[in-house]
Amino acid sequence: MNDIVQSRILPEVASYYASKLKVYGATPQGVDWNGVDSHQLRHRQFLRLLDGDPAASVMDLGCGFGDFLGFLRANGHHGRFVGYDIAPTMIEKARELYGETTDNEWRIGAVPTETADFAIASGVFNVRGDFARDDWTRYVHHTIDLLAKCGRRGFAFNVLSLSSDADRRRPNLYYADPVETLAHCLSRYGRSVALLQDYGLYEFTVLIRHSAPPIE
Repeated sequence: MNDIVQSRILPEVASYYASKLKVYGATPQGVDWNGVDSHQLRHRQFLRLLDGDPAASVMDLGCGFGDFLGFLRANGHHGRFVGYDIAPTMIEKARELYGETTDNEWRIGAVPTETADFAIASGVFNVRGDFARDDWTRYVHHTIDLLAKCGRRGFAFNVLSLSSDADRRRPNLYYADPVETLAHCLSRYGRSVALLQDYGLYEFTVLIRHSAPPIE
């Protein structure tokens, strides 16, 4: 699977998003989202993972031009932030918009070399293109494993949902079964898993905390 990821999937994903940024700039459409309101709503689901800890460090895998950092800072977060993206132009734009300090850093790449309290990935699974569904599902699972290793306290991701209306689905996008995804995460990462599909978008967000001893 790593050969397919490195040689085919990642280059196509990088090219796709770089083209969106070139056309639309630093907007939600520039990372292939519909608009500002839905993008903010999507970001808000991840706040539950941070559990009210504004000093927690955060790693954003597939950070685009860094919009999630701006959202976090606007909501009182002041912990260290590291953004990774495979499209160099996305990282260039993130540095232009937010600068780079010891509190917010930007990396080009798909495999983080460090850890944070929490790791998140937003929108990185959506655009399947022409890849076979089974290959893409393995890529999704591979990436979730990376998040699990990078987030010391927990991690989260979102993905388009098969619970959405069939007539509104696009053939080049990837839609996951929420029940299967929940079962996969419970079997692989422990019992502290939440699946959110109640915020009005055609997707769901999964929050996973690394298991702690049960409360007596």
